Parts: sequence; C-alpha cells; structure tokens
Amino acid sequence: MTNPTNPSAQQQYKSSQSGRFVVPGWMNLIEGTPDAIEIQLDLDQSDLSRNHACILIEYWATGSDITLQSVLPVRAFGANKDGWCMMIPAQGRVMLRAIDTEPSPPLLASQWINIDAKTQPGTTVHVKIDFPDPTKAAAQNLNLNN
Repeated sequence: MTNPTNPSAQQQYKSSQSGRFVVPGWMNLIEGTPDAIEIQLDLDQSDLSRNHACILIEYWATGSDITLQSVLPVRAFGANKDGWCMMIPAQGRVMLRAIDTEPSPPLLASQWINIDAKTQPGTTVHVKIDFPDPTKAAAQNLNLNN
C-alpha cells in the first residue's frame, strides 16, 4: 500500500493507492496485522492559510489502550498538495480533532471513526476537514450564551 519517496534514513512514505503522503508513523500499527484501510484527510482550501491550526490524530486498537497519537499541522497541507493519509488495520477506533487556537474562543471539532473488523482490505475513508470562519463561530457562541 505504500512506497518510500526518499531512501534516506528518515523515509517519507506515499500511498501507492492515492499518492498521498502517509503521516509519519501511521503504518503497521499492530505487529502481525496488515494495514487494510487508508484514511484520507481532505482539508478545505480556505483553511490553508491558518497559522496555528492542527489535527490531533489518535488510534485506539482496543477501547482501553491508545496505540498511537500524532499532531499534523495544517501548514503541512500547503507543502503537500496531494494531501495526507493514515494506514490502519481493520480494527479499533480513530479519533480526529481539528484544533485552531488562534481565534478567541479557540475552535475544536472531534470525530470518532469506528473500524469494523470485517472491513475489506483496500477500503478508503475520506475525512473532510473544514474549519468554521472564526468570526461566525464566535458569533454563534455568543448566541448560545443569550
């Protein structure tokens, strides 16, 4: 599912299926269990200019044990127009949190992805990330407080 793009000591892998860069460390998460699912992160073009935004990604192989946690800065999408992905086995849960600390109040959105053990190898999951406009988000927050 992946090919190295740089044969140096710090290899950067790309998905052979999509051509996207694999978030470092997001392959072969469970020893002896093959990667079966490619989760593709699709960032809205309007968010490429965010300076402080990031995506916190967690993989839970079981309900009680976090297996891997990574932070992907939004600016990484500007440097790689093909996008980013993660390779995971057909088990567990993935938690994605989109965070931008720059506006006041900060923006945070979370999404769990539950992985069915019966998922066919080669399955692709698309996750669209679209931060709200900070001025509108703040106004909506103010409306809730009335």
